[in-house]
Amino acid sequence: MKKYLAPMFATLVILLSMNNLDVSAQRPDYEKYGRIATAVIKEDFPGEEVRDYQYMGRKQLSDGQVVDSFQFKVTADGQPLIATVQITHDLKNKRLLNLTVTEQAQQ
Repeated sequence: MKKYLAPMFATLVILLSMNNLDVSAQRPDYEKYGRIATAVIKEDFPGEEVRDYQYMGRKQLSDGQVVDSFQFKVTADGQPLIATVQITHDLKNKRLLNLTVTEQAQQ
């Protein structure tokens, strides 16, 4: 019985460590700021339907500072519009520096 415990334990450890690597590798680094952008849009348009969400990309500003852009299709007062959230943050210390929301009518 003892000779089977060691290989079973080693297999279990290997499987658990592989599972943790897969989860962390699949999360994009802008995910945190996407959640912040979604919360801001829900706060700016309470009770309105958010129909679509898209990550628009990242622009490098200066040493370690970047802007991530997120676009939302929202219905406000029965009219469709596009809200863009731009979040400036520092990659080194992972701090949010600036958040801007712009709106434009959807055509």
